[in-house]
Amino acid sequence: MQLSPNSLAFVALCNEYCAAIENASKSDPQAFIAEMVRLLPRIYITASDLKPAPSLDEESPYIDSYLDEYHYESLRSAIEGMLGQDDVYLEVFEEDMKYSDTPIRASISEGLCDIFQVLYNFVSSVRDAAESQINDALIAVSEDFASFWSQKVVNLMRPLNHIRYNSDEEDDMF
Repeated sequence: MQLSPNSLAFVALCNEYCAAIENASKSDPQAFIAEMVRLLPRIYITASDLKPAPSLDEESPYIDSYLDEYHYESLRSAIEGMLGQDDVYLEVFEEDMKYSDTPIRASISEGLCDIFQVLYNFVSSVRDAAESQINDALIAVSEDFASFWSQKVVNLMRPLNHIRYNSDEEDDMF
């Protein structure tokens, strides 16, 4: 079994995303936002096009957790600190929104780190793995994409795009 070019591209994008999140505290906020606006759509498209081979294992493929809570929280906190008041946005695609009279607040830093957790676990599981194990990890991450983190990616694009292209400097000009 040989991995498709799209699968290899997905692994590379996941690695690039994880590196960007892990280095966020050393980044300029505008450069970090620009990188997220560039990476997230590419990850979404590549993940949407994943077509791993059927698993040879009878059990459903899954990915072990490699990310501990402390690492997650330190990254989330660093991104939240960098974004400041821009970290919080109103979310309209939250399931609870149907039943709420008030807007639902969401956090960019938490959303980015939720995606990071999935991709970090994926990258950690495929590092030095055999192709059949990589294929099973691709199946698991693809299923998780459809049920969980695909919506997070598109939800985050709206506030990140707003921050990227509607800075206070532009607002001060009018």
